[in-house]
Amino acid sequence: MAQVTQSLATVIEEFSKLPGIGRKSAERLAYHILRVHKSEALALADAIRAVRESVQYCSTCYNLAEGPTCTICSDDRRDKTLLCIVEQPRDLMALEQAGIFKGLYHVLLGRIAPLDGVGPDQLTIDPLVERVRSGTFREIIMATNPTVEGDGTALYISNLLAEYPVQITRLARGITTGSILEYTNKEILADALSLRQKF
Repeated sequence: MAQVTQSLATVIEEFSKLPGIGRKSAERLAYHILRVHKSEALALADAIRAVRESVQYCSTCYNLAEGPTCTICSDDRRDKTLLCIVEQPRDLMALEQAGIFKGLYHVLLGRIAPLDGVGPDQLTIDPLVERVRSGTFREIIMATNPTVEGDGTALYISNLLAEYPVQITRLARGITTGSILEYTNKEILADALSLRQKF
């Protein structure tokens, strides 16, 4: 194997630590950095430094923010009676891109996963319960991922919130448009049948 400089080897090593980036992809990225104009490469480095130094968690909902409060929590046009619970900031972004939900969010920063050593105390569940206790929410929407851990987390939280006068719902699940029944897995079919709607 051809020898590379120490600095290039370091860049390749750092890129290979990124999720979904193998050794070959890391090498392609590193060589791309060498090919582009110096200002473009340094702009990337500056952007990485800036995002690490300026982005923090919102003190209210734990979304990503560049100040104490995120843009969603500080938006007076949002419906403050609706609260959608998600696992990660990227889940919030996906829901926002759909452009339908106009309420508030709470980001758990994970899900309960005992096999991975993640318990309720490592998530933002206590601040969530405090928000519901002191807030004026009429509906809590469980938007955790449709996995064993996501469903378990939603069940755990719904049990904690059962004493409060708030409706608890979850995202509908079912068969997407264009799907063929024989190729749909049994969990999706079960959800589609149990959550069927009037025709």
